[in-house]
Amino acid sequence: MAGMATHVITGAGSGIGAAVARRLHARGDDLVLHARDAGRAKELAAAFPGAQTLVGDLADPDKLSWALSHQSLPDRVDSLLHIAGVVDLGRVGDLTPKSWRHQLNVNLIAPAELTRLLLPQLRAARGHVVFVNSGAGLNAHAEWSAYAASKHGLKALADSLRQEEHGSGVRVTSVYPGRTASPMQAKVHQQEGKEYDPSRWIDPESVATAILMAIDLPGDAEVNDLSVRPGR
Repeated sequence: MAGMATHVITGAGSGIGAAVARRLHARGDDLVLHARDAGRAKELAAAFPGAQTLVGDLADPDKLSWALSHQSLPDRVDSLLHIAGVVDLGRVGDLTPKSWRHQLNVNLIAPAELTRLLLPQLRAARGHVVFVNSGAGLNAHAEWSAYAASKHGLKALADSLRQEEHGSGVRVTSVYPGRTASPMQAKVHQQEGKEYDPSRWIDPESVATAILMAIDLPGDAEVNDLSVRPGR
């Protein structure tokens, strides 16, 4: 299928998303890279020559349908890779509704809406939806309530979608990476008041390898849930 598959990717600007986009681009697959605004879209198009871009703000899921209706979408989508995410740590006693809403919008409601809008193309291709979740989607720790709630919700979204679309041949995978060396992780350490040492955490390339394994698996099998933990 190499060279013919079309992948829609959110979060391709950095970390795991960038690693996945680089690997798929290098093997000649077609990329449709989601960007928050036209400026970011231009940067992504320059970084991945030949890639299409799709502009829409994940922080405002209500407007995604309108935004996508004014852009050309691929006829078929072999994989939709939800990799973008935001994190804002804080105690339940301190987090505001604005912080809750922002994380729920970007991490949960926008992926649900983007999936809804691209389902016809996914069904046409008997494609694959990958949700890059988090260890926080399985266990919630102090100060992680809003982020973990969004990721627990993402697991529920994936589980329901998998059962709903099984008959149409659409595969659904949740990937739960542990702490990964990325700009997001640097921000988390800053919020935790800890020194950030990327060598202690998972290389985004390793998570990309796990994601590619899941989407490259022959159609007779489906990886449902995949935990990727730090190996050192």
